[in-house]
Amino acid sequence: MVVVDGIVMGPAHCAIENCTQDLVNARQGVFCAMHEVLHKNLCRVNGCNKNLHQQKWQSHLTRFGRQSLLGVQRILRRTQEERLPWLPQINRQVQAHDIMSSREEKKKKDYFSPSRFYCVETICAPCGVVLAWAKFDKSESVDQIFEFLEKVFPTEDVRPSYVCIDKACVLLKSAATNGKWMEWRHTTQFVVDSYHYINHRVTDYICHKWCNPAPLNGSAPNLVVVEHDVNGVPHYKHAFNTQACEQLNAWIGGFQTMLNRMTLSNFNWTMHTLLFLHTQRVIKKQHMREQVLEEDNNEEIGIDIERDD
Repeated sequence: MVVVDGIVMGPAHCAIENCTQDLVNARQGVFCAMHEVLHKNLCRVNGCNKNLHQQKWQSHLTRFGRQSLLGVQRILRRTQEERLPWLPQINRQVQAHDIMSSREEKKKKDYFSPSRFYCVETICAPCGVVLAWAKFDKSESVDQIFEFLEKVFPTEDVRPSYVCIDKACVLLKSAATNGKWMEWRHTTQFVVDSYHYINHRVTDYICHKWCNPAPLNGSAPNLVVVEHDVNGVPHYKHAFNTQACEQLNAWIGGFQTMLNRMTLSNFNWTMHTLLFLHTQRVIKKQHMREQVLEEDNNEEIGIDIERDD
């Protein structure tokens, strides 16, 4: 099993549609090196070849400039998001990417400000080890998710038995419609993580039927295990941690304000480093847990031997 999820964050990139290159001027620029040359002396309003929109540009500066009242409010709001120790704590969790947007993409009216990547998508093992990550532009769409999965798992022999994602039912419906399900049905089943399944299963029959992360009808025995409590009473338990990516996102969220201000290249390096350190920490904890279990087993064996003597 692999767990897939995204966190809404990302660096700025070129303002031109479908161009995700780094900005040539990270402080005040809006274009990459190529589009900076092509649009340097043109009006920043989309489709205009003349400089007839100075009033609109001044309105933009008034609204988003640092010296304006709104600019000061933006700085104060950004300071609050940094979670500094002397500021009051605000418990706020934004999960906009959990809801699929049905609105059509609107064409940009102007190029006064750069575009920004929508989210960072990660693929984790249930233990928490990060297997892959990618930046999604504009939205966390089904097509981008499938493209990401196909890039990480290009052939059937390396595809996981289960892909756990909060949009599993949406992926399943889309795959059945566009034909991708014929490529994945022999190797992989899409399931919803346990947190989001609580809301999905009430209204969505397909999600309840095919994307259940812990079915008790025997259709997926690998997803459910039986354990006993301290009194010896058996109970069902999830065999895998389906919240691995959510836990990772909660940790990465602490660096969100800093990462969003970085250039594209610095963002890539820092994000990769953070995920590498997180993976190393998870592996270290696993080794420590195995050593503790091994010591406990040795102690039990030693006690049994003494009793036999």
